Amino acid sequence: MVFAVDFDGTLSFGQWPECGPGNNGLIEFLKKRKNDGDKLILWTCREGSDLSAAVDWCLDNGLTFDAVNDNLPEVIELYGGNSRKVSCDFYIDDRSLTGNTYKLLERL
Repeated sequence: MVFAVDFDGTLSFGQWPECGPGNNGLIEFLKKRKNDGDKLILWTCREGSDLSAAVDWCLDNGLTFDAVNDNLPEVIELYGGNSRKVSCDFYIDDRSLTGNTYKLLERL
């Protein structure tokens, strides 16, 4: 499986552009999935030195990624190009709604 995970508000609970404190439960979950052979993509709006800081922070917390803000090389090869949308099985993000979750908002 492939997991695309956001950084700010998801892996890191710090105030942007700071890194940390960490979401230790999620970090441990992702490390186990990676150890079991799953692929991880860091999927964040960060760029430049702020992105480098996030990647370094993840490394310091034992998280390594197969791609950063990009599709996996094997996905790019499979489809003959690299779309802007990151292809994965699961998106983990603090600002996400699933296909049916929006229905809860209709009640507001």
